[in-house]
Amino acid sequence: MLKRLWNDEAGFVISAELTLVLTIGVIGLVVGLSEVAVAINTELNDISNAFGSLNQSYAFTGFAAKDNWKLKSSVAGSAFADSVDDCDHNKSCDLVSCTCSIPGEGY
Repeated sequence: MLKRLWNDEAGFVISAELTLVLTIGVIGLVVGLSEVAVAINTELNDISNAFGSLNQSYAFTGFAAKDNWKLKSSVAGSAFADSVDDCDHNKSCDLVSCTCSIPGEGY
């Protein structure tokens, strides 16, 4: 049985060409996955900018009900003005890839 295995010609031989092709493939895979990670982080930055630009201000008016100039019921109005936070309108993607700025933003 060992002699038959020793004389078997149907095996797999790692050659220099195969090693080179696999090395180039692995390097390409690493670079590709790195670019995918940068693209995902950039899109998540865009989503955070969209959430940050939402205006959460609100207001409602009050009312008063009178019967023969006598006050029956009333509710006071209310208002809230949303102010800009520190991380709203983030215009750079320095968290993703160093110091790239968005074109046309005047940076």
